[in-house]
Amino acid sequence: MRANFRLQRLHIEDALHAGAAVAANADQFNYLANVLRLEDGAEILLFNGRDGEWRATLSFPTRKKIVLIAAEQTRAQTPMPDLHYLFAPLKTGRMDYMVQKAVEMGAGVMQPVMTQHVQGKITSMERLRANVIEAAEQCGVISVPVLEAPVRLRDLLDRWDASRRILFCDEGEATNNPLPVLQALKGTPVALLIGPEGGFSEEERLWLRGLSFVTAIPLGTRILRADTAAVAAMALVQAACGDWN
Repeated sequence: MRANFRLQRLHIEDALHAGAAVAANADQFNYLANVLRLEDGAEILLFNGRDGEWRATLSFPTRKKIVLIAAEQTRAQTPMPDLHYLFAPLKTGRMDYMVQKAVEMGAGVMQPVMTQHVQGKITSMERLRANVIEAAEQCGVISVPVLEAPVRLRDLLDRWDASRRILFCDEGEATNNPLPVLQALKGTPVALLIGPEGGFSEEERLWLRGLSFVTAIPLGTRILRADTAAVAAMALVQAACGDWN
C-alpha cells in the first residue's frame, strides 16, 4: 500500500497496536500543537520502525499534554532495505543532506567511515539520527535505517563479511560506464562506499582494489561532489541491482 501524504507522519519509540495510547514528548507536543496547530480529534500517522504505520487521533487531556491514540494499522511493517551505505563524514550541511537522501534512496544500514582524507566530523550522533527520522517521516519510509557508530575504514574492512560486496566509487576506473558491473551483481548483497570530499588516498585506493570482496565502479565522465556522488551512486545501484530492478 502506498504512503498517505495527506496526513502528518510522526516517528515514536513506543509499541503500536490498536488502542495504544502514547504521550507526546515535549518536542512532539510543540510540533503538533504550536507548529502544526492540530486540535483535539485531529488524525496523524504513527510509525516506530517495528509495528507498521498506524492512524492515530490526538487527545488533549490537559492544555500541556497530548496523547496519541492508535486506531488502525494503515500499512504493515516492511522489511529493512538490504543496501548498506558506508560514507566518510562531510561538512555539516552537506552531511545532513546526504544522510536524508540515503534514507530516501533505500539505505538499510548507514555506517560513517573515517578515511585518511576525511574533512568532516561527527559531532553529534543524535543530530544524524534526527536527520534519519525526519527523512523517514517526510518520505513515507516505515523501516528506519540502522545508524552505526563511526569506525575507521581499516577496522571496518578487517572484520567485513565477505559475502556482502563493497562497491566503491573510483574516478580512476578505465571506463565511464558502471552498468555492466552493477548488472552482474544482481542478487548479490552489496554495500556502497562513498569517500570524503578530498577523495580516497592512493594508499586506500590500492588497498581497496586488492580486496577480493571490493569492486570499483566509475560514475561517468564528470567529477562529482561527495554528496552528489552519493545520490547518483545509490540511484545506479538501486536501478541496476537493487530494489528498483
